[in-house]
Amino acid sequence: MKYPVFKDLIIFENDDYIVVNKPPFLATLEDRTPNTTNLLKIARQYNPALQACHRLDKDTSGCLVFAKNPETYRNLAMQFEHREVYKVYHAVVWGTHKFEDQLVSKAILPNAKGVAKLTPQGKPAETYFTTLENYSRHSLIECMPVTGRLHQIRVHLAWLKAPIVGDSLYGGEDLFLSTLKRGYNLKKLTEEQPLIKRFALHSHTIGFRLLNGEPVKVEAPYPKDFAVLVKQLRAQ
Repeated sequence: MKYPVFKDLIIFENDDYIVVNKPPFLATLEDRTPNTTNLLKIARQYNPALQACHRLDKDTSGCLVFAKNPETYRNLAMQFEHREVYKVYHAVVWGTHKFEDQLVSKAILPNAKGVAKLTPQGKPAETYFTTLENYSRHSLIECMPVTGRLHQIRVHLAWLKAPIVGDSLYGGEDLFLSTLKRGYNLKKLTEEQPLIKRFALHSHTIGFRLLNGEPVKVEAPYPKDFAVLVKQLRAQ
């Protein structure tokens, strides 16, 4: 993949923090894939002192915060620990659902392979879900995680029987244009590609307090693949 220019990703910057709109298919930190870079490496070419204050799954796009020094990193780390950070994700899911501030409180336990499952033996996990838009067979859902467990939003949505489009790990199938458009003709000898080549989850908004206690809230626009998906569903 072509790696982004870090400066082009910035959607908020002051003396202490940078918030970027993380592109999909890029790990936040080192992962097990050989010969690949990650967002932190790219960030440190821009400013060697930067530290990632949290992480997003490789396929998840959207708001990611970097701290410029140890004091500001600690400041935000404490807010995460005390669950004071405001986080809003958008997900495109299978099925038409009418969620209104629906709370899922189901403990999550990751296994050795990095797959999460719901079990009372896991750590407490809470997410609120609200439907933003309904389409013929899909919905755009606002997800507000209270805790930050592995794959939390994905597993909780699967439990609600609303798996995320493209999230094959948790029961969400790919979505093809031929599914949406009657009489859609694919060129001969070509294999149809899904409308989005990842699970459709985007970190839309993050809110936290600066060192002086002043609140800041940052929104990340949808990346192209997510925007195209929503546009196609709205056209139904």
